[in-house]
Amino acid sequence: MFISFEGGEGAGKTTQAKKLVCYLKASGYRVIYTREPGGTALGGKLRHVLQDSASAVTPLAELLLYAADRAQHVEQVIIPALRAEEIVVCDRYCDAGVAYQGYGRGLELDMIERINRWAVQGILPDLTILLDIAPEAGLARIMSDKKPLDRLEREQLDFHQRVRAGYLKLAAQQPRRFRVIDANRDVPVVSEHILNEIKPLLLSPAVGTY
Repeated sequence: MFISFEGGEGAGKTTQAKKLVCYLKASGYRVIYTREPGGTALGGKLRHVLQDSASAVTPLAELLLYAADRAQHVEQVIIPALRAEEIVVCDRYCDAGVAYQGYGRGLELDMIERINRWAVQGILPDLTILLDIAPEAGLARIMSDKKPLDRLEREQLDFHQRVRAGYLKLAAQQPRRFRVIDANRDVPVVSEHILNEIKPLLLSPAVGTY
């Protein structure tokens, strides 16, 4: 099974993805946690460039750097894990390109779809958990940590609002794959909701045939 986590800044994707991995391992499943960008050695270098607030990256260059990370990630990590019948839990995947570079940056959606299709080799998640939170609330969470903001976190509020609207539009277009989870609630409550969505899929023989 392939599960991706999506959402805006401060939605809690990494926290919830790692909690799910812990639950699955404790339940006896073979599972890996990975992320984009940064799921490979090359991805780690690209992540630094993409998150560095000093990086002057144009929207198109940004899209292509994420696509390069994704292509390496799919080939080197995701496909081998799925073929080994492991569950893959991924912190962001190709939907982030549509939300951030498409709706956020205003790049052509058809172009992004073509690039994504090429990069992922047809591999899409069985389930995408969209953690939905108002940008104001998500950014407030980040700022409360008192850590330096990365390049995307520094974007204006209207950028993050467009990203959220893009994610919700994607979820409405693909309701069979997406589950929209209210991320404003406490971490244990959100985790329980996620598990309620995933448990039926763990028993489905139609899932995980790659």
